[in-house]
Amino acid sequence: MTAASKPIVHIERCSKYYGHVLGCSDVTWQLHGGIVGLLGPNGAGKSTLIKMMAGLLRPSRGTVEVFGALPFDSTEVRRRIGYAPEHEQTWDELTALELVTAMARLAGVPAAQAPKAARDAIEAMGMTKAMNRRVKGYSKGMRQRTKLATAIAHDPDFLLLDEPLTGVDPVARVDIIERIKALAAAGKTIVVSSHVLYEIEALTSDIVVIYRGQVLAEGDIYEIRRLIDSHPHRIRVECDRPHEVGQRLAGADHVARVVFERGAVVIETRDPDRCYDELGAALADADVGLRSMTSPDNNLGAVFEYLTSGGPR
Repeated sequence: MTAASKPIVHIERCSKYYGHVLGCSDVTWQLHGGIVGLLGPNGAGKSTLIKMMAGLLRPSRGTVEVFGALPFDSTEVRRRIGYAPEHEQTWDELTALELVTAMARLAGVPAAQAPKAARDAIEAMGMTKAMNRRVKGYSKGMRQRTKLATAIAHDPDFLLLDEPLTGVDPVARVDIIERIKALAAAGKTIVVSSHVLYEIEALTSDIVVIYRGQVLAEGDIYEIRRLIDSHPHRIRVECDRPHEVGQRLAGADHVARVVFERGAVVIETRDPDRCYDELGAALADADVGLRSMTSPDNNLGAVFEYLTSGGPR
């Protein structure tokens, strides 16, 4: 393997246990660059995997290499990593400038250079106007931006951002996403974790799906969606006469199953687009008092259910 082809991250048969609790199980994965989305529900093992890549946790079994070395044992590797944890316990009495300057110093930036490095990082995260205010008065979005600034102040090559968009309002979310993309465009490799599918889709199409400590799938988001599309989808219709709606669709060749619930009918279909068209026509022909029409499978939970069980339960 040439130097140019070596992965930035190489994880081989890695497991992490917290006593009898499983954090990660037999994970094998490589990362070569760009933005990668680490996608999974809360408690899936995303933070454990990120902390091992950051050199904050040692694997119970297997190996985690970053830049060709073990991050837990290498100060030089850890200096090339920027880490923004999901939860922060910070010094709220400090201003953002004071906080980011202190974190830059802890990351190895010389004292004479740390204030400028902090200002540059704060500017990159859009926090210049508020940098002299105390952190304790910040909104969640401002705290997230400040946390990201602490992660980039020492100009690392590899960024690990654990749920960086949690609690951020929609306008700020769009702005932070664009700023993360700008960091990738500047040549940084970035891992972003989230339990929200559309957040990852807004950042990258390259994803790793993790669930119960295991990597279930990786690749392009559209490949993951194709896995979902190979199974029947559920469409739930709440209305006054669900049996009438179910009977109209029951004979269609794309319908796998019709399940009646109180005040609703759930239709499992192998062709969602066609089913929606036929449902629309059926609802237009009959006055059934439609209250809602939703797809329980059009969400992140469906990804894990399909990949672990082969279809909806």
